[in-house]
Amino acid sequence: MKVEKVINNNIVRSLDDQNNEVLVMGSGLGFKKKPGDPVDPAKIEKIYQLKDPRQIKSLEDVLASIPLEVIQTVNDIVDYGALSMGIKLKDSVIIALADHVNFAVERTRQGITIPNALRNEIQSFYPGEYAAGKEALRIIEKRLGIPMAEDEAGFIALHFVNAAAEGQSMADTRQMTEMIQNILQVLKYQCHLELNTASLAYERFITHLKYFSRRLFSLSANEESTVDAGLYQMIKTQYKEAYLHVLRVGSMIAAQYGKHLSNDEMVYLTIHVNRLMQISRD
Repeated sequence: MKVEKVINNNIVRSLDDQNNEVLVMGSGLGFKKKPGDPVDPAKIEKIYQLKDPRQIKSLEDVLASIPLEVIQTVNDIVDYGALSMGIKLKDSVIIALADHVNFAVERTRQGITIPNALRNEIQSFYPGEYAAGKEALRIIEKRLGIPMAEDEAGFIALHFVNAAAEGQSMADTRQMTEMIQNILQVLKYQCHLELNTASLAYERFITHLKYFSRRLFSLSANEESTVDAGLYQMIKTQYKEAYLHVLRVGSMIAAQYGKHLSNDEMVYLTIHVNRLMQISRD
């Protein structure tokens, strides 16, 4: 492996065995190096592989502007998150997460704390990602000596949520979490539905809402309904009370997010809400 471009003393651009551009990180890896020089394998700590040239440039810019110890800390956070959640995280997650952690460290050093209004919801809806976020705070404190408020665990957790959802923006991730919270608020306060958060039905409902919200904010949200018209009418009639609750949910979503529920989602949400109603009455 040879140096193609020196980014800074710790980052160089090179080519892998398939002739793809990669970024190689290591303490002192780029020091006094020039294009064509061999990359010292003993100093390599991390190789970032990104196929999109725009992401390579973005990652170059981010890594060049962030202290090495912060980059190393973020690498540890990503490795832990991938291991603890049992998923493979693309190296592109480093771009947003490294920028966020570096900014959060700077803010904390200045005594500036940003409250996370969705922290409780993130912890409830994405427990695995939130646990990884809390561990990230321990890694930051251990490596950088910076204790952070637990609200930051929620922000970091959303980066994991976003990284696991292909093609989803961080803005969409936050909006989806907020929408799930608002759906539960409608059911609890407008529909006066008691929600047993310890029940399996509630857990399944939350899982459905995650996929539902992801579809709603995706390009495929306007796909034609696949639910048979007869089934739709049957569900609407048989589960009339639950259906009315879902109509209220649909009105909220239309008003706040400009999205409209398909017949498919009306059916699936009605079935889930009806099950929650049955449990609350038992």
